Amino acid sequence: MINHFGDRLVTKIRNSKSFLCLGIDPHLNLIPKLFDISTNSSNIVGKVEKFCFSLLDVANGLVPAIKLQIALFEQLGPDGMRLLSKLCKYAQSKKYLVIMDAKRGDIGSTSQAYANSYLGKDAPFPSDALTVNPWLGIDSLEPFFKKAYETGSGLFILVHTSNKGSKDIQEIPLATGIKCYEHLANILKPFVEKFRGSLGLSSIGVVSGATFREEALELRKLLPIAPFLIPGYGAQGASANDACAALLQDTKYLNLLNFGLINASRSILFPEQAYLANNIEEWQIIVLSKINSTNNELININN
Repeated sequence: MINHFGDRLVTKIRNSKSFLCLGIDPHLNLIPKLFDISTNSSNIVGKVEKFCFSLLDVANGLVPAIKLQIALFEQLGPDGMRLLSKLCKYAQSKKYLVIMDAKRGDIGSTSQAYANSYLGKDAPFPSDALTVNPWLGIDSLEPFFKKAYETGSGLFILVHTSNKGSKDIQEIPLATGIKCYEHLANILKPFVEKFRGSLGLSSIGVVSGATFREEALELRKLLPIAPFLIPGYGAQGASANDACAALLQDTKYLNLLNFGLINASRSILFPEQAYLANNIEEWQIIVLSKINSTNNELININN
């Protein structure tokens, strides 16, 4: 695999001394009014653009990756999707790893079209990794595996998500005595191992919610070399201890936790103090402080 995603992820975490993934979730009702670009706030896309680019500028060099929530751009129509493409390219030019949170999954040529849309430098929405939904079966993932291999990209497969209702299906016990999410992990294991990089980490990862600590620990036992994308920390209620539970110590580099990313979005993007800022520069200082304090909380979890 060219330009292996797993190797790049390990290296980015080491270089930034951070495993925090900044979720770019521009909730329209939460963006501070100081980002209004006109007195009547009519240009919503312009407001979102200013907000997102300001975030990328303030976080540059402090986090290894960003995660773009595609739905919050889709709701803005064609202009929102053009903005999404611009953000992908800008973030990669600033050396972020870009994770597209699109949760795509379908059969045959449809999955291939999704893979073409997001994976690789020539994609219209160029991303380093993509979240995908496996619940149509493994054949629905095959086009994503192929594209990931061809482009050196990564995948984060939904295995145990952070929402409360995830247990309705993902934790159903099977006749074999294991739960549904464990069965899925066992099916994915050969693919994870096939995509292992020179630094020990696969390019095929899983989404495992911090709000389900014990399940995350079980997944780590089943998939020891898979990168974990971990939502649920911060605004969804999971603690730093919960979020870090399934990460592994990088024994070859400062014993920094590695082999995954902990996502935080609302807790960093929309702190209460940010609404007291008088201008974007003051807002950036507040967000910068929040990024640094979040990084410190996560990095010092084992100290």
